[in-house]
Amino acid sequence: MPINYPKIAIVYLSFHCEPYMDDVVSALKNITYPKDKLEFIIVDNPHPEYGPSVSYIEENVMPMSGKELPHTTLLAQSENLGFAGGNNKGVDWALEHGFDYVFFHNNDGFVAANAFEPVIEIMEKDKNVAIVQSLMLLHPDTELVNTSGNLMHYLGFGFMNNYRTPYKELKLAETEEIPYASGAAFMISTDLIRKYGAWDEDFFLYHEDLEWSFRLRAAGYNVLVAKDSIFYHKYQFARSITKFYWMERNRHGVMLMFFKWPTLLILLPMALVLEVGLWIFAWKNKYADKRAEVYKYWLKASNWKLWLKKRKKIQSWRIVNDRTLLSYTVPDIVFQEEVMRNPLLTYIGNPVMKIYYWIVVKGLIWW
Repeated sequence: MPINYPKIAIVYLSFHCEPYMDDVVSALKNITYPKDKLEFIIVDNPHPEYGPSVSYIEENVMPMSGKELPHTTLLAQSENLGFAGGNNKGVDWALEHGFDYVFFHNNDGFVAANAFEPVIEIMEKDKNVAIVQSLMLLHPDTELVNTSGNLMHYLGFGFMNNYRTPYKELKLAETEEIPYASGAAFMISTDLIRKYGAWDEDFFLYHEDLEWSFRLRAAGYNVLVAKDSIFYHKYQFARSITKFYWMERNRHGVMLMFFKWPTLLILLPMALVLEVGLWIFAWKNKYADKRAEVYKYWLKASNWKLWLKKRKKIQSWRIVNDRTLLSYTVPDIVFQEEVMRNPLLTYIGNPVMKIYYWIVVKGLIWW
């Protein structure tokens, strides 16, 4: 570990934080990284169903600022800015105050005492590493993995890798390349944020971590997971699946932004087949209205204009080709919970998508 510890801004996006803050505070009290090199930035992002948490934070957290805790800054927002917009308020503060790195800390998790040192060692040693994610374990089932880095299907779906794998059985090197980092717990340098931008706020929530990882990968950087940096996550699958509209809308946005038109044309036949399956899934799980909202969104010319502008910008400076980007994708879709598994996907959908991936995608896309 270097003698001069880099300055880290811990950005904590707060909403309905009362059930989680005690663990967050306890963890930061025991952090082994020098507290004078840390800033705990709490961005209060009020949600309609919960309201603001400002008074709770002022009463229960701020009195410990610079004492038991690292120095703490509270950035109270007047409206819900979404995951991307809320986190960017913390990013702006870190950039203005000369911090070297930003660590994004989900509101429903907490760090192990030595979580920061392994990540900083990796990033200080290799400046071609853009993002390092902590290994995320479930809580209270801390013997099980939440994610060792997320996977991306070649049609844009993102999901966790090694979900509920026993930690003792996890086959993972100390540092390992991953398709993309979970936004719940990862670090990035402020130099790269200044050069390539922060969270894309048009995503609002879901797949914005996939987009950011692929944006930096397209520029030639690496995305890793650090096995010795642990983040405990009180993950709830049911809460994620209710955001079906954002998942689907943003999935299409990512594909449009990053892949060349010939690639999208080759992927189109499989994408159309998948649409049928997605409608069946949506109808069965009572999300048909949300599926229709996705179509309504993409039928508006103004929305196409927005995403095509993003596409033009990325395509103008990317140095990594489609074939390389697709090498970080997987050929099948894996649901994390038993309740979501479908025989149609397991026995028909995934086998067909695998065949298409290995024969068509791998065989035809050389650019």
